[in-house]
Amino acid sequence: MRIAVLAGEPSGDLLGAAIVRALQLRFPEASFYGVTGPRMREAGCESIADIDALSVMGLAEVLPKLPSILRLRKSLRERFVADRPDCVIGIDAPDFNLPLERRLSEAGLNTVHVVSPTVWAWRAGRVKSIARSTRLLLCLFPFEPKFYADQGAHLKTAYIGHPLAEELSAPIARADARAQLGLPADASVAALLPGSRGGELKYLAESFAQTAAWLSVRHPQLHFVVPLAKPSLRPAFEAAISLHAPAVHWHLVEGESRAAMRAADAVLLASGTATLECLLLDRPMVVGYRVSAFTAWLLRSLNLLKIERVSLPNLLCSAPVVPEFLQEAATPENFGVALEKLLFDPAARAAQLAPFADVRATLKQDAAARAAQAIAELLGH
Repeated sequence: MRIAVLAGEPSGDLLGAAIVRALQLRFPEASFYGVTGPRMREAGCESIADIDALSVMGLAEVLPKLPSILRLRKSLRERFVADRPDCVIGIDAPDFNLPLERRLSEAGLNTVHVVSPTVWAWRAGRVKSIARSTRLLLCLFPFEPKFYADQGAHLKTAYIGHPLAEELSAPIARADARAQLGLPADASVAALLPGSRGGELKYLAESFAQTAAWLSVRHPQLHFVVPLAKPSLRPAFEAAISLHAPAVHWHLVEGESRAAMRAADAVLLASGTATLECLLLDRPMVVGYRVSAFTAWLLRSLNLLKIERVSLPNLLCSAPVVPEFLQEAATPENFGVALEKLLFDPAARAAQLAPFADVRATLKQDAAARAAQAIAELLGH
């Protein structure tokens, strides 16, 4: 048996490695090859292209690499049609993987796509294209298979749970996280995560810094830890600090977002995967997000956003419990009032955290093992 696996970013490399290992337990004779990162290679997946070829984000970064990306997709299609692997597994990277999966499916190959695009949030019209592209869609969230069924998609889906639920299940004491980051053991600490991209900091850095200033007036001993995803983001946040909150107790660190959340009493963060990590780490949170005025107008005028709540915790909990402030509502005062309650009101903190436990149990399903089981069933084993 020969199985091709295609990852498009580091998170896909982690999940791909886990799926390869789970499939090896079911099919010891199988060989694996594809687009890999270091984790997949360690798991025994032969690399025919490196994950770095696809790990680009943003129009400015993608355009110069587009010809090479398209050449890679064409070469993979030709190779897989010639090789006829028993299965081709695309992990996330939908703009690259789904068109490739569609051509391979049309050529009679078994195709699997892992991680549903966020069609339940926007651009639901993609459902039909996804159904034409893959024979099996493995979903990380429990509500996704029903969404596809409700859309009338002729597509086999399976819920496998979220790999982060296993990855973040080991408890790490708040005191240990604070010691790791050099934070005071007995102070009140808020973590601020304004996003991992320059565009997110452009719209959130100043309001997050102003929120810290607003809170510090009321609670002068409050400390703020800010994990910056990469060094290039530091100047933008430092500029916001200098302009709006120079007297606040700041702790800027590189990376370490999970340690910062573990160390914090409450978290203010941009909407995205970090909100799910915060839930899994059992930390109360306030969520904010802003985009350009034009993008906001476009989303509203074309009714592109199909959900009232955008943060993953609110989508996964039985009722919305996380305060969300979007666009015009993403103000320092709104952030400050909501965060202050979570920092200093134990009842408010407990009320938000209570439903997180059920979500963690629902998401912790041994995603790789369930993926391997669904793939084996597709292959008739």
